[in-house]
Amino acid sequence: MTPSSTFTLGELAEQLQLECVGDANLEIRGLATLASAGEGELTFLANPKYRRQLADTRASAVILHRDLASETDLPALISDNPYLAFARASALFDDTPYLEGVHPSAVVASTAQLGEGVSIGANAVVGEHCVIGEGTTLHPGAVLSDHVTLGPRCVIFPNVSIYHRVTIGSDARIHSGAVIGADGFGFAPNQGAWTKIFQLGGVRIGDRVEVGAGTTIDRGALDDTVIGNDVIFDSQVLIAHNVVIGDGCAFAGRAAVAGSTTIGKHCTVGGGAGIIGHLTVADRVHVTACTLVTKSINEPGVSYSSGTPMMPTSDWRRSAVRFAQLDTMNKRIAELEKQFKETSGK
Repeated sequence: MTPSSTFTLGELAEQLQLECVGDANLEIRGLATLASAGEGELTFLANPKYRRQLADTRASAVILHRDLASETDLPALISDNPYLAFARASALFDDTPYLEGVHPSAVVASTAQLGEGVSIGANAVVGEHCVIGEGTTLHPGAVLSDHVTLGPRCVIFPNVSIYHRVTIGSDARIHSGAVIGADGFGFAPNQGAWTKIFQLGGVRIGDRVEVGAGTTIDRGALDDTVIGNDVIFDSQVLIAHNVVIGDGCAFAGRAAVAGSTTIGKHCTVGGGAGIIGHLTVADRVHVTACTLVTKSINEPGVSYSSGTPMMPTSDWRRSAVRFAQLDTMNKRIAELEKQFKETSGK
């Protein structure tokens, strides 16, 4: 079942705690961009580079900063932070399908504890001794192994796999294909072969965490892998065993953190970036896209980058040849400096 919502502009202003300018009885049935909005839709202006689209939008109303209110005749919701206001408005128009009750094809262990209002979709599985908080939804095909704990109001989307002894706090959203609690990459070399180190820890995830589609969070080898509150992961992120991530961090798609690394609070990691194992990253560090972090970062609030920016392929090929020559060039420069000092007497 999919919910649908219609509000008056005045009702939206009240729920979002914003000032309403214009017809408060105007009916709003959805959100759209400045360029694509039509009648009955609410749009927003947050990025100045889209300011020129305000004059041509066909939206019925707009969210914008009070400094720009004089630039449109449209009814408006006035916000000091239009993008944040848009984010909050999006929750009111969320059309994610919702479930009611437990589907007959779901398999729920007799020892599982379900809170009030828990919904479980077709072919979902809930293992032994699981505890599911009130209002939590498991969409079709989701699988919880034994001894999993989910807090209240979580949403587990189709075909998510949550292994044994994983604990997740309240208001989490775990998207399709995510795997939480799989074995970490632990093997001991043994005469040309590999002996598996069985992963005996678990995973502990805080409140209000969002896990993107196809993301994996491995269980700890001995201690738990720990994710703080208000952490967000984009799709296809890898968090290895025994990683500890502080509150409020954000990871873009294909970012990866190797085992036993500790990341502070409110850090951001760009798409395709990698952080090797057994490091420490301070609070409020920003790692830009495709950066490889190879040593600990101890200074908080700093941005780090590596790699090379885009350039024409012919230029890049010449530069790549020079990268390989840097060590030789450095030695030649050192030798020339030595000769200069000897001949100049300096």
